[in-house]
Amino acid sequence: MFPSQRFKPLFLYLKSLTRTHLQTPKPKNPFPLILSLKHTSTTSQQHSFTVSYLVNNCGFSPETALKASKFTQFETADKPDSVIAFFRDNGFSNTQINNIVRRAPNVLTCDPHNRVFRKFEFLFSKGASHSYIVELVNKSPRILYSSLENNIIPSYELVRKFLQTDEKTMECILACGHFFGTDRVVQNVKLLVDDGVTDTVIAFLFRRRLSIVLSSGLKRTLDEVKEMGFDPSKLKFAIALLAKKTIPKSRWDAKVDVLKSWGWSEELVLSVFKRQPLIMLVSQDKIDRIMRFWVKQLGWDYLTLAKKPEIFGFSLERRIIPRALVVQYLLGKGLRRKSASLLSPFCVSEKEFIEKYVMRFKEETSELLTLYQMNVQGKKEDNQMVDV
Repeated sequence: MFPSQRFKPLFLYLKSLTRTHLQTPKPKNPFPLILSLKHTSTTSQQHSFTVSYLVNNCGFSPETALKASKFTQFETADKPDSVIAFFRDNGFSNTQINNIVRRAPNVLTCDPHNRVFRKFEFLFSKGASHSYIVELVNKSPRILYSSLENNIIPSYELVRKFLQTDEKTMECILACGHFFGTDRVVQNVKLLVDDGVTDTVIAFLFRRRLSIVLSSGLKRTLDEVKEMGFDPSKLKFAIALLAKKTIPKSRWDAKVDVLKSWGWSEELVLSVFKRQPLIMLVSQDKIDRIMRFWVKQLGWDYLTLAKKPEIFGFSLERRIIPRALVVQYLLGKGLRRKSASLLSPFCVSEKEFIEKYVMRFKEETSELLTLYQMNVQGKKEDNQMVDV
């Protein structure tokens, strides 16, 4: 059951997406031997023509064409020619068409106007451009054989419930190569809601890494993150889930080993992760470079960074190095108390940093500004994680 009244409409909506329909059994064949012989002969002809068509018209190798013929067969070129013409008329290049046919060969036997164009029309109605549709289909041909009513529309609308605009929804879907053609997004959203994960957190996951919501084994990771004490209503829960779900154990252990090599204990690493899970989304190399600069070059305490692990998310070249050199200069000149926090200068905006740590010291302003600007490598600050 859902944890609150506000989720009941969503629950009913999700439940309607997972209903199955009974299939009427097909009548038994009263003349099995006769029809079987006829079917064998027809199938052989279809198979031979299909392979030949795929080689000559789609650039397949004989081996690839043979494999594809197991999923689609036709006796004449009328149907596949019309499908290829349809894609060309809608802006697909020959290379893109060949890629689509290679990954979804049964599209060659469909009625493109009934099966495909209606899906394009739906996306057009949401503001999608021709180029967006071409890119989406080329990236994920699954959309071609996904049901418009039972998969594409409900999956799209479900994501839009959380992202709130068509533009953000389409951007999210395009970022994932296998969004359509699976019910997992519906199942996993229900799982997240059942576990008390808020709309804001789910929206963050959609924007940052949709593949998590499409992944298998999500329940196991959800339980692990909850057992660590993360609150599912907070953004840190999403970040911890992101780290636990996307980082393989070998890479996780390697990052722990790097921090241990600089003096942190395994218990400290876990404690810091619980306070700021972003630290494990930083690359192993970046962690090592920041610790090396902080300890070896500046001579500062390695444990200080454990108090403000957000610093690992800042750019070493554009923020940490230039600001550290200014702070080091101020300490050397006696313009900053040694008891003052070493961390504060790294956590303020650039404007505030210039005002408090450069312009404030009138006689030293020129030298401090030169020192700072000379060491800023790049124009835009980077406080994004790089290992996700």
